[in-house]
Amino acid sequence: VQLQASGGGLVQAGESLKLSCVASRSLLPVAAMAWYRQAPGKEREFVAGTNRSGGRSAYADSVKGRFTISRDNAKNTLTLQMNSLKPEDTAVYYCAARETPYVRSYYIKMDEYGYWGQGTLVTVSS
Repeated sequence: VQLQASGGGLVQAGESLKLSCVASRSLLPVAAMAWYRQAPGKEREFVAGTNRSGGRSAYADSVKGRFTISRDNAKNTLTLQMNSLKPEDTAVYYCAARETPYVRSYYIKMDEYGYWGQGTLVTVSS
């Protein structure tokens, strides 16, 4: 399974970006998904996660109210809508997937995910 992330770019503070992650096969209906990010010189951190249906989600406190995670299982696509971007949001963003039999579960710990995209760079200038 391959995950392909896209949508990153250079924006100014306060602007918006939408990231997408497409799976190479029909993984999404049976997978919990998440976005992580890694800023220069820092460890990779959880941004947002969602369960198999997209009906349940969790966010890092730093992005709550500004970012929205969503998914379209029919299109094998996960998205991250990022609004009111700040310079501290600058990072490489990665999508991740984990097959799970549990419909309601989403996961926060990085080592719970077995599939990772290649990352897309988001740069927010002040």
